[in-house]
Formats: sequence, C-alpha cells, structure tokens
Amino acid sequence: MGNPNPRDPRAVLTRRSFVAGSALAAVPFVAGTYVSDASAQATTPPLPAGGERVVQTCSTFDCGGKCDIRAHVKDGVVTRISTRPDADLDEHMPIMRACVRGRGYRRFVYNADRLKYPMKRVGRRGEGRFERITWDEATTLIAAQMKRIGETYGPGARFVHNNTAVSGGAFSGHTMVKRLLNLTGGHLEYYHSVSMGNTAAITPYTYGTAATGNSLDTLLDSKLIILWGHNPTETIFGHLNHYLQRAKDKGIRIVVVDPRYSDTVAAYADEWVPLLPTTDNALMDAMAYVIVSEGLQDQKFLDTYCIGFDEVHMPEGVPPGESWKSYLLGEKDGTPKTPDWAERITRVPAATIRHLAREYAVAKPAALIQGWGPQRHVCGERTARGGSVLPALTGNVGIRGGWACGYGGIGNRKFPASPDMLANPVKGKINITTWTEAVEDASQITPTTGLRGAEKLDADIRMIFCLAGNYMANQNPDINATVKLLEDERKVEFIVCSDLYFTPSARYADVLLPETSFMERWNLGATWGSGNYFVLSEKLVEPPFECRSDYEWLAEVARKLGVEQAFTLGRSEKDWIAALVEDTRKAMPSEGVPTFEELLVRRVHKFAGSESYVAFEKQIRDPENNKFSTPSGKIEIFSKRLYDMKNPAIPAVPRYVPSPEGPSDPLAARYPLQFITWKGKNRANSTMFVSPWMKQVQQQRLWINPLDAEPRGIHQGDPVRVFNDRGITVVPAEVTPRIIPGVVALQSAAWWAPDRDGIDRGGCANVLTSRRRTPLNGNSHQTNLVEVRKA
Repeated sequence: MGNPNPRDPRAVLTRRSFVAGSALAAVPFVAGTYVSDASAQATTPPLPAGGERVVQTCSTFDCGGKCDIRAHVKDGVVTRISTRPDADLDEHMPIMRACVRGRGYRRFVYNADRLKYPMKRVGRRGEGRFERITWDEATTLIAAQMKRIGETYGPGARFVHNNTAVSGGAFSGHTMVKRLLNLTGGHLEYYHSVSMGNTAAITPYTYGTAATGNSLDTLLDSKLIILWGHNPTETIFGHLNHYLQRAKDKGIRIVVVDPRYSDTVAAYADEWVPLLPTTDNALMDAMAYVIVSEGLQDQKFLDTYCIGFDEVHMPEGVPPGESWKSYLLGEKDGTPKTPDWAERITRVPAATIRHLAREYAVAKPAALIQGWGPQRHVCGERTARGGSVLPALTGNVGIRGGWACGYGGIGNRKFPASPDMLANPVKGKINITTWTEAVEDASQITPTTGLRGAEKLDADIRMIFCLAGNYMANQNPDINATVKLLEDERKVEFIVCSDLYFTPSARYADVLLPETSFMERWNLGATWGSGNYFVLSEKLVEPPFECRSDYEWLAEVARKLGVEQAFTLGRSEKDWIAALVEDTRKAMPSEGVPTFEELLVRRVHKFAGSESYVAFEKQIRDPENNKFSTPSGKIEIFSKRLYDMKNPAIPAVPRYVPSPEGPSDPLAARYPLQFITWKGKNRANSTMFVSPWMKQVQQQRLWINPLDAEPRGIHQGDPVRVFNDRGITVVPAEVTPRIIPGVVALQSAAWWAPDRDGIDRGGCANVLTSRRRTPLNGNSHQTNLVEVRKA
C-alpha cells in the first residue's frame, strides 16, 4: 500500500494479540480492507467504482436530533458529510440540520482505533488483554455459554445491559439478543431509564400519565418560556432549538434556571437564574408562596381541575393541615416558604424569586419546561413533582402556549414498528439501578426495592450481554465499586460486549466483538424528545475488516442453538427493515406510511396530523366527560398514593426536603463543593469520545468558580484532583464565572482511564458518583459532594 494518505481512511493489521492502550492500529483504514497475518491479501474487495451518490440518512446513535445528514459515497467510501440546505425546511415538522456531532460522523466511523476482529480475553478480567479468534469460535463459545448458564442457574441468570449508544433505531442488537434469549428460555429484564426514569415514574402521580407535553409549535403562543435545568442547545433535544430560536425572534421572553451558564443560556436566555443543586423545590415553594400570598393563583382552575391545593379540596381520610397551601403558608410547621427563606437555601436572591413568580403568574400563557438533569438527583422525583404543580397553580395546563411540565412526553407522537422480542418466560423485572445487587446477591432485590412481576429472583446475574452499551463500566455510578464486581469471575461468569471501540466497558468482556456503525447496516431512525417522523438509515458502505452487525452474528448463534429459523424468520437485515416498514403501514393505515420501495426514494416519513397538539386540552374543555387518569380524576397536587407510602423523602405535596450530599449535609464539612455533570455538545453520552474532531470542540475540564478556585490556589488550566470517599479524578481546571460558587461540574460520560493507583486520568465523573437510589428506586447520579485540590 505504501505510505497511506492521511486524508484517506486506510489501515492494516498484522498482529494477533490485543493489549489495551497499545498502538495496535495507529494508522487510518479504508472500509472493507484488511491485511491478514499470513498473506497480506485483501479479503473484501471495494465496491465497484462509480460516480458519487449523495444519500439522505440519519445516525442511530443515542442522540435526540436524528438530524438530516447527507452522506457522499464514492467507490465504496463515505467521502464527506453534508446536511440539508437551509431552504429545505418544513416549519410544521422541521428536521434539524446536522450539528457539530452530525458533521463529525465520518471521522468517528473512519478511525484507526475501531475494533476490527472478534477477540477473547486471555488475561484477568479487566486487565485488557485479548487474543484474536474467528467468528466461528466466537459464536460457538457464546452459544455454549448461553446454554450452560441457562441450564445451570436458570434463564433468569442471563441479562442484557443498558444500550447507551443506540436509540431511535427500530432494529438493534439490544432488541434482537432479547428475542434470541426469549426463544431459548428467557432472560432477566430491566425497566426504568437512567436518563429520565425518575420524572417518568413520578409525573403520573400528578396527572395520571407521563405524556404531559404539547407539540413544540405551541410554544410560539407563549408569553414566557422558563427552561428549568434544560440545555437543549448542547443535548440536541429533538427539534426544540428550532422553536426556541423562533420564539426568540418573536421577542418571547426566555428564562433559564440552572447552576451553569450553559450554552442554552448564552444562545436564548433573557435571564439566567443560578441556584444550588438539590434546592429546586425550595425555589418552587417560594415562587408558589408569592403567587398564593399575593392572590395571583388561578383559583377557578384550582377549584375545577385540582385536588389538594387547599383544605377545601382534599381527599377523604386526610387530617387537616396537609394541603399544599397550608404547607406554603407554614400553618403546620410555623415556617412560611417566603423568598427570604428560599434565598438562604438556594442562594437565589429573594427579589429575583419574587420577580420570577409574579412574571410566571401573570404572563399567560407561560411554559415551564423541565430538563432531565434535575430529576437525576436523589430528590429528583420531588423536583419533577414541584415543576408539575406550578402550571396547575397558574392555569397553564391544557392551553396553547402553556406547558404541564413533569416528564413532558408528547401524546400524539408515533414511532415505526420494532421487531417482536417474543414472550419472555422469565417474569421478574428489576429496576436498572439494581443490576449490581442482582450480580452480588439477587436475594437483596424484592418488591420493596423495585422487583416487579415476581416475589423473588431465582438466580444472581451470571451472564451479561453489553451490546452498543458503555453504561456497564463507564456510566454506571460509583465505577470503582462496580468494576470490583465485574472483575470477580465467580460472580458474572461470562460477558459478551460488541462495540465500535475498546470502551471502558469492553475491558470487562470475555468475548469482544467488532460492531458495525450506522453507515454499515440498515435501520430506521426515530427521534426522542419531540419529533414525529422516522428516517431510513441505509447501509451505505461495507463493514471494514471483520466487523459484523449484531444481527448477523446473533443469527449464527441462533443456528448453533437450533433456533435460527424462528429467530431470523428467514430474513436478512434489509428484509427486517422492509418488514418493519410494512408492519408500520398496517398498524397505521390512515398515516400514509410509504412502502419500503417508496421510502428508498422519499427517505423520511412524517406522520400525519402531527402539526399541533395540546396535552389535557380535552380535560380542560370538558372536565365532566374527560377525567384525568388519576385516582381522583383530577390533577393531584396532593397525592393520596404518596401520602399512604409514609415516606418523608417523597411527601404527598411536593416540597423542599434537604438532600443527602446536598449543601446542608454535615458531610459538606469534609467535601464542601457540590458536583454535577452536563451533556456536552461534542458527544452523545460517551459515544464519539474518541473522535479527534470532537475532542477539539470541547476539552474535558472541571468548571470551578473563581471564588472557589482562588482560596485553593487554582488557576486556569491547572491539573486538579477532584475527590470524595468513592474515588479521585485528575483533570484540568476551567476557572469560570459561568458556574455558581459552591458548585463544580464536569461534562458527563468521559471515558474512565485509571492509572496503576486507580486514580482516573480521564475526567470521568462516575468515579465520584453514588449508587444511592431515590424513593421510587431511581438513580441519583447528580447528587454528590467533593473537594478539589491543585494536583
């Protein structure tokens, strides 16, 4: 080959063994080419030469945008990425132009560090030593272990981990491995989402459903938009940015409540309201106090549609003094929830609280939209509940320009069909936050700790499939404790990982498989967040080296287990996508879903009737015939279900409760800084962390306010140790007033990089985070206390 052109994605590999951290493949590669150990002969010829194709497609990474990317394909290689023209915009259902992530996909896919061959572990688990094997060896080993573990411990000992790299893809390895497991006895399932599970779980306690959002076009009727812990500019939350920009252009006032001066604040906000993490409910309480004490509440709305606001409208069997109004006015505890009371807790000036409360009460309609960051605290369920009752107080539910808050799922959204995972013979389901307990001692998991469908589990987790997922040993909280479990081969006996790269989770594989990127397989991409469309994600190029899609090797495992026909139904990957399009057509005959052949031309399908939607509009217009799906049939400001739980951490009315590892915790004497994370613009979770372009976009640095940096002798760019009892990470400092004093922050999902002493050198937040669970057994990644010292 001679010297490779640095702009041409070429590579060779001539060594058999693989050691983590080695420079094994330090040169670029061409898709479809590999040089074998023996003959240096290309095993996969390039696609026929021809002119350039420009293909409209989308990624199926876990990114909310599903932006319009145009792949330029020539001679079997994607030569560049462009995006839709500015003029090609449908205002009713806008599809985003590619952001910096979308434009960087080519450099992520064509990267010398891609995994190239199937491998098996040859050292201690976690040591990072692997040896190349054939695909036949790999699938034989996987089939044998699936059978052995299922027969020895029962099918409930087999577990499929959270897939943090793929979303909006109708056809994923995560889905298909569950289909295969269910064909061969079943597996232990999980529920809950580590992204938004707390708000999704608690919002029905107020409204009876988590589908509380309006379609985003209705925001253009707002007089005020409050983004509470919401950072769509960086997270790419559906097509919300399009409507925020239009709102800004219309002069609609936008306020952002956040401990950080995020890019969303910089892009859209007329006002930034910073507060200490875990104190959101105190700010909400004080806003409600101002509204109620000044008579600004929508009393008619409260009397008609709500229960629990005042003593007159309470459920039967509840003693006096338990209403929300009684709490706000301090009638029981003697402490009115005034702005001055809240200022001492939140550090938001009392004058700011009064102004924000009055503005929200009178600027009708107004939309208060919560992001998913605040609900990832140990108090996240209370925060989500607090946000969901403020719109009821001001009458901003069920109207255009308002927003019911809470989870915010949009009730008229539709999605393409997914493959049938088949019935699972194993009925017990665990909360994803308890998977480590299910590894260590499954008897710890009971209905009290979130077990569903069974009274107990029959076996500890003994086999894990981690497909396109870096949660297992990177995004799981308290990594140092987690990996000790994974290293113990007496517990989990077999781990299968497939991925594009040698992620921190891949270090713990027993069999490590090279996956295909979205450019190298067929799929359908659907948005999360707010979009109401799906995009054909076409196979553009052949996979490089010996990379294979999860479906392809799973079909081989199925053959060795004797269930190939039942698993594949005789379909290729492309056949499955065609079948799913047809299933969608049959399920939605009025939606005009194209045939697969038509979709090959049209590329995108926008569901009909999706231009405008208002949550709870029917309930507000005709309450007699359209009840809320709560036990009372009304908006439950006071929840009798929560009251009957008798758990002080999740009271019947949403209110401030001091949080463990919050600013008032005595532990703050040792670890005085609150530590949070944010989702950055240059990657989706941990995906694209290794992309060279994305590393230039934003460096991994600890944000620290100058008032906290100065007494610690920390200057811009200094390496600092961030630590608590759970771990240590060393990272450069970003000394900036863009974060409130008393709080430090790292971009989430940097790859864990421990040195020989176990100190992380990659700026990975999860060496510091806690496995503490919320009252409803959710995750609390964001609630942490730390100290920072100059390294």
